[in-house]
Amino acid sequence: MNKVGDVSVNISVPPPRVVASAGGPWATLFVEPPKRATILVVDDLDIHREALRRLLEDDGYCVLCARRMSEAMEILDQAPVDLVILDMLLPDGDGMEFCRRLRADRRTELIPALMLSRTATVECEIEGIGSGADGVLSRPFHPDVLRARVRSKLRQKAIVDRLEDSETIILALAQTVEHRDYNTAGHCDRLAAMAVAMGMAMKLPSQHLVALHRGGYLHDMGKIAIPDSILLKKGPLTEAEWAVMRTHTLTGEDICRPIKCLSQVLPIVRSHHERWDGSGYPDGLAGDKIPLLARVLQFADIYDALTSLRSYKPAISSAESLCIMQEETDRGWHDPELMRLFLSLRHDAVREGAESNAAAWQDVQVMRDSLANLQSSLMRY
Repeated sequence: MNKVGDVSVNISVPPPRVVASAGGPWATLFVEPPKRATILVVDDLDIHREALRRLLEDDGYCVLCARRMSEAMEILDQAPVDLVILDMLLPDGDGMEFCRRLRADRRTELIPALMLSRTATVECEIEGIGSGADGVLSRPFHPDVLRARVRSKLRQKAIVDRLEDSETIILALAQTVEHRDYNTAGHCDRLAAMAVAMGMAMKLPSQHLVALHRGGYLHDMGKIAIPDSILLKKGPLTEAEWAVMRTHTLTGEDICRPIKCLSQVLPIVRSHHERWDGSGYPDGLAGDKIPLLARVLQFADIYDALTSLRSYKPAISSAESLCIMQEETDRGWHDPELMRLFLSLRHDAVREGAESNAAAWQDVQVMRDSLANLQSSLMRY
């Protein structure tokens, strides 16, 4: 027996159901019971709250109840909720204020909210949706209409949950790749920061900054399929080993492609090893044919690789690294305009001889604050 808010909820979980697979007796599957959606009802009137609770529990949902906005926020801090149904008028604030608070908190911003209004006017509906509610239903309502709205919002929440789970798994895999080699510790964090800083200097739109942030973590995802004997080899790779290593761009793209919200990251994953003169891989793209975001991330990737200790080389200073990058640009490997931008962002730090990545970026705190703000919008794209 669990008690949350002013309602006690019995939650019992039946044992897993074993189902024989058509693949044969060896392939039995443990099928988890379907998730029981949790709905939070926020209404100060006992009669309204109890009527909603009975209706929703009859449909098999787990229902939590609150009389006030403050009680509802406490419940959201303690229990996972799939849908909020709230009255437009509450004793300690209105429903619009509650929805705005819901959307302002990263932990709750993706929970759908259905607002119930005691006044059936267009103005109320516009105001409710404008505050962040996903729908406004006027009282009195038909029970079947409410049921249909609830099912619709819970379907949307389930889709968002699956996307969030998928991205979490992909990001965890990407960090697993990084952790295979202790020499690359922190590489993804530094790439995300540098690439976003460069994108901000270019005044790129927010969705491109989000893609660069994700690309910092996912660009080498395909290395999960590279054998340790190649990935961690001390010394130069043979031609055959390089052929294997170069497959990581295509493998990474294949891993990320099924996740729709990563569509803008795919060109970064595939093309961050292309060269301005067409001598890169995997497609031999040249000039502007190389996706812009891939070119941006490439500068951060090369700089961090040069200034970091790796199994096959020592770390070199910031000034030396920039000289090498400029020589490669003069050779035709990198976008000359972006190289000029990269140098201008680091000009003062290079002149002072800074060799620490963190110290070299004068606006590192600005970048970190920006990244923290971007985190709240990751799942919106």
